[in-house]
Amino acid sequence: MSHQFSEAERAVLRIVQADLPDTLTPYADMAREAGISEAQVLELLTRLKNSGAIRRFGASIKHQKTGWTHNATAEACGRIAAAHDHISHVYYRPSPAPDWPYTLYTMIHGRSEAECRGVVDDLLRSWPLKEYAILRTLKELKKISMTYFA
Repeated sequence: MSHQFSEAERAVLRIVQADLPDTLTPYADMAREAGISEAQVLELLTRLKNSGAIRRFGASIKHQKTGWTHNATAEACGRIAAAHDHISHVYYRPSPAPDWPYTLYTMIHGRSEAECRGVVDDLLRSWPLKEYAILRTLKELKKISMTYFA
């Protein structure tokens, strides 16, 4: 059975599928804009998370705005990777898994495996990281973010 969202709930969902308010009270600000209470906003998001309708809900921190301006090796290596013509994405994602040591991920594009391997070799010559794993794309699952309430 699907849930029918009220107009206020739709207003909240329009806000959270974009950027959250950049304030100290984002949920209260969303509530004010949607015409409901902060408790109702939190209840809606909790309900959707618990039901599986929302897989995750979190913030992406712009570390420069928080005052963290250095991330030594990852930042330096990320800049090198981002400057490469065959790399479209660079991510820093520390893992809590003790058996997974990798924290910096790149999306390398090439017309062949050998061309992609050449990019890896370029990176290995130009940065201090030497341990790596190549994870191949098996299937593209999603190209763009979904917009449910416009």
